[in-house]
Amino acid sequence: MRTSFDFTPFYRSSIGFDRMFDLLENASLNAENWPPYNIVKLGEDAYRIVIAVAGFAEDELTITHEANMLVVTGTKSEDEEVEYLHQGLAVRSFARRFELADHVLVEGAKLENGLLVITLRREIPEEMKPRRITIQTETMPASKQIEGEKAA
Repeated sequence: MRTSFDFTPFYRSSIGFDRMFDLLENASLNAENWPPYNIVKLGEDAYRIVIAVAGFAEDELTITHEANMLVVTGTKSEDEEVEYLHQGLAVRSFARRFELADHVLVEGAKLENGLLVITLRREIPEEMKPRRITIQTETMPASKQIEGEKAA
């Protein structure tokens, strides 16, 4: 069964959308389900990512903001002295990647009650915001009427 969509026909008829199609292809390939997370839209330009990281301490988590990419990694050291009779908690190492749009900044992160909360904000630079252009009208000089000679 085919699990990914073929974007080849779109490449033939569109120009400049390569990055968007690559993002869609990568999203379908990297469909790992652990750890679970939520993405919340708080406002027009405010977002929050909440990742369930129960069992991880603050020093075992790393958040890296690269160009248009947010990478959250968790590394759990294995305690060889512990003998589990049942291990139902998934405390394995992970790396979760989030593609970010242009001008999305990471405002902060906090760990509370086993949830890693990352706050994001989109800040469009002033020169890229829509601006109103005034329309200037030129005043035409008063037209002169050319009088022809009067026939007598």
